[in-house]
Parts: sequence; C-alpha cells; structure tokens
Amino acid sequence: MTKKILVLFLFYFLFQQANSGENDIYKKIDVFGEVLEKINKEYVDEINQSDSMDSAINGLLQSLDPYSAYMSPEIFNEMQTETSGEFGGLGIEVSMESGVVKVISPIDDTPASKAGIKAGDYIVKINDVQVQGKSLSEAVDLMRGPVGSGIELTIRRIGERKALIFNVVREIIQIRSVKADILKKSIGYIRLTSFNENSGKQIEREIKKLEKNKDVKSYILDLRNNPGGLLSQAIKISDFFLDNGEIVSTKSRKPSENRKWFAKKGDLTNGKVLIVLINYGSASASEIVAGALKDHKRAILLGENSYGKGSVQSIIPLKNDGAIRLTVAKYYLPSGKSISEVGVSPDIEIDEENDDFRIKTETDNQLEYAIKLLKG
Repeated sequence: MTKKILVLFLFYFLFQQANSGENDIYKKIDVFGEVLEKINKEYVDEINQSDSMDSAINGLLQSLDPYSAYMSPEIFNEMQTETSGEFGGLGIEVSMESGVVKVISPIDDTPASKAGIKAGDYIVKINDVQVQGKSLSEAVDLMRGPVGSGIELTIRRIGERKALIFNVVREIIQIRSVKADILKKSIGYIRLTSFNENSGKQIEREIKKLEKNKDVKSYILDLRNNPGGLLSQAIKISDFFLDNGEIVSTKSRKPSENRKWFAKKGDLTNGKVLIVLINYGSASASEIVAGALKDHKRAILLGENSYGKGSVQSIIPLKNDGAIRLTVAKYYLPSGKSISEVGVSPDIEIDEENDDFRIKTETDNQLEYAIKLLKG
C-alpha cells in the first residue's frame, strides 16, 4: 500500500508542476525514475514494477476528476462488452470520491438493486479488503469474479449511523434498457434503465406501439436510477419528444471541438403531456434528456435532484490494448447551464425517503404521484 501511495503522490506532484517549464518536467521524470528504483531495491517487500507504473498512471488520471481512469486490457475489453448491453458483475455504476467507491446508480433487476444498494452509497470494504487508498480500477477488480460467486460489501449510507453489510451474488447482467406498459388505461409508461447502443431503437419501437393505442393520452418517462451511457442515444431519445431546438452542447478545451446537437422535426408522441421521473441515481445521459425536455418546457420533471455527472469521457485506446477514460468536455443544457456537480432540478420535488409519499405496492411514490398529476 505504501509503495502505491508514494508512486501516486509523485506522479500527481509531477502533473501539478507541469507548468513550471520543460526542464523541470524532465527533472521530475528523473526523480520519479530514481524513486521507483529505490523502492524496487530497498522497499521491505518485493514489488511488481509494472503494477506500480499502472498505479501511477491511474493516480495521475484520478487526480483530474472522479471519472478519468486507466483501464487495463482486461478491463477495457469488459467495458466494450458492457456498452453492448451484456456483462458480468453486480449491476452498479460507480465512481471514486474521497478515496472510497461511490455508487452512482444500481441498475434495475440486477443483484445490486435486488440487494437494496442505493445511489449515493459509499462502498468502504469489499469482502475483507478496505477500499480506502485503492484506485477505482483496483476496487472494480475486487468486485469482479466468477458468475454465481458471492461478495460481501460494507457500505456507509448517509443518514445511517452504522455500516450496512450486503451479501450479493454475481450474475451475468443482461440489460433490457426499455420497458413499457399502459397504466390506468390511458397513460403510456416508458422505463429507461440505461443508454446502450440499442436503447434508441427499443424506445422508438415502444413509443410507436403505444401510439397505436388511441386511449393513450399522456406519457411518463421513468429515468430513475439510470446511470447514463452513450451520448448518441441521449440525443436520439431526446429528439423523439421534441420538434426542434437545441438538445445539448459540449464545450472542450479546444474551441474547434465544441459541438451542438439539435432536434429534428417530428415528436413521436405528437406533443402529448409528458412527465419525467428523476432521482439522485439519474446521471449523465439521463440528465441530458431530462434537462433538454425541461428547458424546452416539453415535460414536467418530478422527483429528486439528479446526480450531476455533466462531463464527457472519451475512451482513448493505448498501445498495450488497454485504454484511458479521459474527460474531454462538459455538457451544457439548452439554457446554457452546466450539469456538472449540480445536476438537474425537478419542477416538483419528492423525496423518495419521505414516508408521506411512500406507497407499498409494485408502483412507488413518484410513479403514483405522476399518475395523479396526469389524471388532474
């Protein structure tokens, strides 16, 4: 642990001093090499220099923000499988905050959501291993394992004095990102659990199917606990409910890479009343959709303030078949507001923990309240 902390600190210090001139950079690189050599020769335990360098690279990236990270060839390969809609694990989207793993969102119908893990939970121990001091990649590696094997997560939750223990069994996670139904005979309900490469096609098919039912007069789009995903799908899905106007823009360090995306004519729901459900687990692409629909006054947002992940990560492949996930831009809503760190605020706020709204049925408080709104 000490060797990794030292290596991370040196690389972080090197990065912070990057503006002090080219000569200073080369001096720091020499110092880093010297320190690594001393550790290799004199540290109390034998170390793997390759692992130490991986930790240093990851430490540099994670000093930038919680979302930039190094991916080994194995992790990069698993990530590519994940965005196609099928992967193995617990079913949670995570980031690193204050040295521990923070749950952005549990995905519907996965081991994590069934066990009761919530957005905003902090994972402090994985089995018997403390997370503090480990990189996000190392923590994620600890959570991986054979399908059918169990894992114990120790979690700290805001409002709970004692740590919570969850025993979860790993599964192959198959994401059916869109679910649809008709509620109260006249309300089209669409649940979107993630933004993978098939989400746009799935939701378009479900909307067209619902539109064939002449009784459907209004819609609920449920984005709760949706951790986000592909920007292209967020743009496409926003466009399904809009006739025109800006959907989202990105601002980068390079002005030439600043971009804006606009809706094309053709609201698939023909302008029917729309309520969007969000909560703290709604992140990234979910916030783009919710924010665009709110700014254009196309939808009423109901629920909690969203997570606040308003940045664009680019996956940049490396020569070793691994990759880095690097933040290259930030999202901005049509209003010009940034999502980053602040999220999207609902028009009508309902705290999911408020007992006044909790309804112990298959449909929970926000959904029931949305139905009441739609029915007048």
